[in-house]
Amino acid sequence: MILNLYPSIVHSSDLSPDSVGSDVDEICNEIAEAVKGFGTDEDAVIKALATQDAETRSKIAIRYPEVQEGKSLKDIMKSECGKRQFGTALQFLAVPTHEMECDMITKACKGLGTNEKVLYPIICGRSNDEISILKKKYFDHTGNDLGRMLDSELGGDMEKLIFNCLQGAQEEFDPDFHNDELVEQDVQAIYDAGQGSFGTNEAGFFKIVIARPEEHLKTVNLAYAEKHGFTLFMALETELKGAVRDASIFTLGMKLKPYETIAKLIKEACAGFGTNELLLTCCLIRYQPVLDAVMKAHVELFEKTVADRIKEETNGDYEKVLLAVIGYSEE
Repeated sequence: MILNLYPSIVHSSDLSPDSVGSDVDEICNEIAEAVKGFGTDEDAVIKALATQDAETRSKIAIRYPEVQEGKSLKDIMKSECGKRQFGTALQFLAVPTHEMECDMITKACKGLGTNEKVLYPIICGRSNDEISILKKKYFDHTGNDLGRMLDSELGGDMEKLIFNCLQGAQEEFDPDFHNDELVEQDVQAIYDAGQGSFGTNEAGFFKIVIARPEEHLKTVNLAYAEKHGFTLFMALETELKGAVRDASIFTLGMKLKPYETIAKLIKEACAGFGTNELLLTCCLIRYQPVLDAVMKAHVELFEKTVADRIKEETNGDYEKVLLAVIGYSEE
């Protein structure tokens, strides 16, 4: 299934403070009190902001300037909580979710080189509606076209994959069109793009994995394995290389096994020497709406809780804010 991560308020055409209403004003005042005067009560900020769901956080971000004399909650978090990972996490939490993803993309593309492991999960495996919202918000937020910006950051097959995902061209499942005949055609096309040819036709893989709906891909996956002895995951693993291989497998996984795919991404953020803290932060905050299912999948796959992984890999206020996001409590 394709997961929808944006709360209902982000799909609204009216994101004015008046449209949000006053139901989050008390939380806005709690945050303002926590940053008032000399020093900041970080625990109070975490409790007021990081424990909220995506819908409530988006409302708080929109409503805060109305309640607190035009002050931007993101700017407050930046000035009061710093630019390190703790401050970055709170800045992500201090804006509506589509703006948060724009900020994550900016972070991923900042400096020398592109943090592709942060970038491609934001773009790949998304619904048509959410890709459309993201592209519009990115232009409104930065004044730049998202596709053109990424064209300057990426190249080769990764650029092709990302460009295809940005088109928002996933088909709606139609049993009359996505029938047995099309299954056979797609199985043959994937084989011809990889195992059955000299070299790999990456565009042939991308077209099917990105455009076809999950119901159809499940049948194609089974048929391909029965005919050729490989699942689609193994075909991508074998025929592609590097980051574009990882991004392609992720895209397929978000359609066929989304919770397991996200759980693996969280583990990947913590693998090897050092932690990819930006990736870990982005994973936990972006996927908060589905974290219950993701955390269950994580335990089943790795026999370790996400909370234990956070406690092993992080510390201090940064650890506290991530644990609050996943709803963990020592009590």
